[in-house]
Amino acid sequence: MPNIKSAKKRVRSSEKRRIGNMTAKTKVKTVRRKTREVLTAGVTATSEQAVREYSSVLDKAVKRGVIKKNTATRRKKRAVAALRKLAK
Repeated sequence: MPNIKSAKKRVRSSEKRRIGNMTAKTKVKTVRRKTREVLTAGVTATSEQAVREYSSVLDKAVKRGVIKKNTATRRKKRAVAALRKLAK
């Protein structure tokens, strides 16, 4: 346990950040799983919507600093590639 006042505050604020980051990461994982399920099902109309939603969630996670920009870009590219493969 920290004794200094500022150290106590850092513990509180880092715990808040940790909870927020976990929430955002969970959201990304959930949407990614749903997107994969829709893509494997092979429904084109809902697949486009799912990829669009996944892209949006990734961008929001990048904006919050939860994941890195290149990671989000890579994941979006893979989702779009899977969508294009489905369209063929």
